[in-house]
Amino acid sequence: MKKLSEKIAAVAPSATLAISDKAKKMQREGIDVISLSIGEPDFDTPRHIKDACVDALNRGETHYAPSNGIPELLSAISEKITRENKFPCTSQQVIVACGAKDAIYEACEAVLNPGDETILLTPAWVSYEPCVQIAGGKVVKHAVNARTFQLDDTLLEQVNARTKMIVLNSPSNPSGAVFDMKSMKLVADLCEDYDIYAMADEIYEKMVYGKEHISLAALGDMAQRTITINGFSKAYAMTGWRLGYAVAPVEIIREMSKVQQHSVSQATTFAMWGGVAALKGDQHSVEEMRKEFDRRRKYIIAELNLMGYETAPADGAFYAFVKVAGNDMEVASHWLEKGHVATTPGSAFYAPGWIRLSYATSMEMLKEAMRRIKRVG
Repeated sequence: MKKLSEKIAAVAPSATLAISDKAKKMQREGIDVISLSIGEPDFDTPRHIKDACVDALNRGETHYAPSNGIPELLSAISEKITRENKFPCTSQQVIVACGAKDAIYEACEAVLNPGDETILLTPAWVSYEPCVQIAGGKVVKHAVNARTFQLDDTLLEQVNARTKMIVLNSPSNPSGAVFDMKSMKLVADLCEDYDIYAMADEIYEKMVYGKEHISLAALGDMAQRTITINGFSKAYAMTGWRLGYAVAPVEIIREMSKVQQHSVSQATTFAMWGGVAALKGDQHSVEEMRKEFDRRRKYIIAELNLMGYETAPADGAFYAFVKVAGNDMEVASHWLEKGHVATTPGSAFYAPGWIRLSYATSMEMLKEAMRRIKRVG
């Protein structure tokens, strides 16, 4: 038998697989496991969005659509970007993908050549590096300040002639940190001075608490070199819809479109009509979800601090990032086996010694999870 792809063989499987498999096995055995590991809102998709999708199905929107997205959604996204994110955007600068992850993958394929380096700010979400690797690129990891979770001038030390792109995620998964203007300007200056592209993942932009969300593309001339990634899964509780998008210069969108045409073809037609309703409809549900996440955030951070745990600045998203003593994989396993609470070890995010807890679950479940963690230590 001939060897399989060396490129895919070099991609590491998820570092959280062992914990996840163990939690599922325990649940199958009838053990009451509370999961604080999933990055998914526990709310239902707002009714008007579901209704728009059903209406689209009923009127026959079940056929192929333009690969980049239906014109109505492209227009709604470009209007939203110009209005909310404060940088000019036309429909030609937008591509709708099968989730934000798909948009990230397509962006990597469109921008990177074999050997090109991408700076990844850690701690970081687990799928950035595999997307870079599959596109033939190489990841260079750079840790944010361990106390503030912001950037400083040491970032410049990672730049060389092979640097092609930098990836930033604000608000951050897993830390919940929100980059301030100083950090964002540092990235912008670096990109402009060294002719580097940026990929700004803003999927958690609607979940910010007491801070300001800043779009990198709104700074200086960064709209000319930034790929802004966003989607509907977090803000509108639409994870299963697999609907995301990218906004970028037309020449990058053109290359991403080629990848899409020859892979997934397009996002689901009737789901895109739900996306139109999400952006153009009443935003009250988005704010209500944000307020509830904020209530849970304040509770879980306070409880963890009372237990003596240090936490990262939880200014955005829906994660508490907790510093633990000892091996984070062992601590997560202990919490699962003895306390029946499933969490995500920080090693999965290039942050050993930390654990991510998602508070995208009910307050009742959070309170019980905190009682269990406190009991087992």
